[in-house]
Amino acid sequence: MLGVSGMTVCIRHVGKSRGTYSSACAPSNHFAQRISTSHLCNGSSVKTLPGWRNPQRLGTPRFVRSYKAQPQSYQLTLPQINSILKTNEYSLKVPEFDGKNISSVLGFDSNQLASNVPIEDRRSAATCLQSRGMLLGVFDGHAGCACAQAVSERLMYYIAVSLLPRKTLIEIEDAIENERPVLPILQWHKHPNDYVSREAGRLYFTSLRTYWQEHIDLGVEEKMDTSAALKRAFKRLDSDISLEAQIGAGNPFTNYAALRVALSGSTACIAHINGTDLHVANVGDSRAVLGVQNLDGSWSAVTLSTDHNAQNLDEMERVRSEHPAWEEKTVVRHDRLLGLLMPFRAFGDVKFKWSIELQKRVLESRPELLTADEFSKCFPANYHTPPYLTAEPEVSHYKLRPQDKFLILATDGLWDVMHRQNVVQIVGEHLTSLRSQQPISANGYKVTVGQMHSLLLERKARVSSAFTDQNSATHLIRHALGSNEFGSIEHGRLSRMLSLPEDLARMYRDDMTVVVVQLNSRLIGAYDKAEASVN
Repeated sequence: MLGVSGMTVCIRHVGKSRGTYSSACAPSNHFAQRISTSHLCNGSSVKTLPGWRNPQRLGTPRFVRSYKAQPQSYQLTLPQINSILKTNEYSLKVPEFDGKNISSVLGFDSNQLASNVPIEDRRSAATCLQSRGMLLGVFDGHAGCACAQAVSERLMYYIAVSLLPRKTLIEIEDAIENERPVLPILQWHKHPNDYVSREAGRLYFTSLRTYWQEHIDLGVEEKMDTSAALKRAFKRLDSDISLEAQIGAGNPFTNYAALRVALSGSTACIAHINGTDLHVANVGDSRAVLGVQNLDGSWSAVTLSTDHNAQNLDEMERVRSEHPAWEEKTVVRHDRLLGLLMPFRAFGDVKFKWSIELQKRVLESRPELLTADEFSKCFPANYHTPPYLTAEPEVSHYKLRPQDKFLILATDGLWDVMHRQNVVQIVGEHLTSLRSQQPISANGYKVTVGQMHSLLLERKARVSSAFTDQNSATHLIRHALGSNEFGSIEHGRLSRMLSLPEDLARMYRDDMTVVVVQLNSRLIGAYDKAEASVN
């Protein structure tokens, strides 16, 4: 780390190993392109970023490391820092109708900061157009970004299909069969720089279509319960990822991409917000935390997801209970699944799901897809009774209240360095600060020049940070990297954390992806009163 002359800078080391097999981030195919041709999605244009992922560099366990500063070290200017932090920020304000916001979501801010090159995190947000609600999610990839990329593009389609009634699915199938346009099911909200894959669209579309055809064949007319729909969507997508890697698609590049997706892995934390109903579905160690404003104006954090790792004793017991007693000492070693994988639930990672026989059959049938070194690393030790890993999510259901002001979704790069209460406090104060910067309004009342001056001074006093951002996710990442022990942003500390060379950055911070969802307290309160009157 670059430091200040004459100082020893002590920073937290957060590098970690999620898997021990190397992987390239092979761009899988652009599913949205295929869906668009069938008019199933409605969204802004997205940019395709070329490139392949180099083999993942393994980290070591966390510890606090002292780094001796070098004399005359270079320091980034504030404009340079802002340019880095704001490159991937995105904000959406939900449009109003007749001057009213009819959604429980006012809008959201999101941002990403890479540590890995390329970044292994992904994010997604979409509005369900044929069913009510908004979907938002973060995805933390490991052993490359291929799986996180595929899941970020596909999972929300699977959820949307799971939430649709059978009648609507029949209409969609009939329109596609007869080559007629159909109404879109998702409105995507993407940053122009968000990576979108291209070539596997036909394969992805075929898998999704098979899924809704099976829904139709079940003959169940009623809509699926949201919690059940989320679980089914997660499990079905993971099953399709596994199947696509086994059967291939006839196209060498598509075969390669499908196998890379399956061999790499990804966590996922998804929120579905509809009226006062908030559902969170999670696999892995990304988190969802609700920001609640108390009557005295203070802030409280409510955790809506559970980490699936060795720190969760219930999860440890679940994993061990699914395997024979004689595997108790090997199924989790060094706080990792089979001594290798930190999250106990994830998409992909078929080396922890397939039998050894299946792994050998698939890999030996495509020797051109893996190097000899990669092939040798594909089989974990003490691998006796697979599957050891699942993509079945834990789903929580929360009834929103007027005091619930915002929801934070973030990958563990944020939670590794910040406590949830501190995160909520920073976001709450930031949103309050932004509101205080709105134009001063007298609300139709006559005020004197002195009174207006007092209002302006009060607003200025509430803006405490010299680094105020308009995007709450950016503001949070700024604090995660640059806050000192007193909670203030230090320019030098922030500059040093953003100046780390690529081969060193991963040792001191992980990829960070943050989504801050602002909730519509007024509408939620109206829903709350309406539901209370009915009951």
